Amino acid sequence: MRNMIPHNGWWQLPTGPANTICDIDGVLVGHESIHETGSCTGATAVLPRAGDLYRRPVPAAASILNGFGKSVGLVQLMELGEIETPVLLTNTFAVPVCATALIKRAIALNPGIGRCSATVNPLVLECNDGQVNDIQALRVSEATAEAAIANAGTLFDQGTVGAGSGMKTFGFAGGVGSSSRQVALADNRYTVGVLVLSNFGQQADLRVFGRPVAEWARADAGDEDKGSIIIVMATDAPMDSRQLGRLSRRSGAALGRLGSHLGHQSGDIALAFSTANIFERGSADTYPASRLCESRMNAFFKAAVEATEEAILNALWHATPMPAYDGSRLPSFRAYLVGKQKRSMHG
Repeated sequence: MRNMIPHNGWWQLPTGPANTICDIDGVLVGHESIHETGSCTGATAVLPRAGDLYRRPVPAAASILNGFGKSVGLVQLMELGEIETPVLLTNTFAVPVCATALIKRAIALNPGIGRCSATVNPLVLECNDGQVNDIQALRVSEATAEAAIANAGTLFDQGTVGAGSGMKTFGFAGGVGSSSRQVALADNRYTVGVLVLSNFGQQADLRVFGRPVAEWARADAGDEDKGSIIIVMATDAPMDSRQLGRLSRRSGAALGRLGSHLGHQSGDIALAFSTANIFERGSADTYPASRLCESRMNAFFKAAVEATEEAILNALWHATPMPAYDGSRLPSFRAYLVGKQKRSMHG
């Protein structure tokens, strides 16, 4: 992805070693894809850390950039400022079954949930893959969600895989993308990583490294922007929930750099979590915790914008268009740009 299009210094911050969200130590990502005749969908799991998140949740926050979407768990996340299950991404109609899978998984680890201890807050977010996938077929199951979690590791595919299998971005095949940025402070080096489920935008609006896509492609206005994007940010910097909320809101700047206006029916949701300051729930009255100095936040804001923008471009670049249930196929962003480069070389 780093050499996709000459960017002439567009990026200012260095990436992590893998240039994915898994550059934050402990973060894992897994997919389970369903690629069958008529069904092109799946689930993607983001694990903020290995182990029992119910007992040792991670600090977190969320921002609703545009609230046209269906989800489970956001209200409690925003109230308590923590994530206590893996994060599952899927299609719109699969949110309930994925939530059930997360609840059952948490109960298996903690049999007292809902009886002698608090209930669990499953976190599931979605985008509508109904242009490619026959979403009424309801092919995503609890087993799909469980497999995505079981498949989680530090290496994962991007593009039209897992939850991204049937997604569309700026008129092209879209899906899952990821990127990371390093932030060097005087006394330490931290990382901000981003994973997106990208399913938004009109081709006529797309800008890549500041240039309108109309310079390369036939930019049809097409339908209104009715898509969505889910943005998951992770950092190893010691940020509290309020600071993570500020970080998540900067994702809107990345969408603007790409040309999005966050359309009326676009569900644009960002969440952020930190792998620092993790404690056993209820084990003490107070916890000793460090917190990032507020005046150092600007460097992390820039990192969040760059990593989000590149994650979306990575989703486009790695996407392989899948046959839709009606026989159609979305265009490939990568194939078009490669073809354009060849045509320009030959006159």
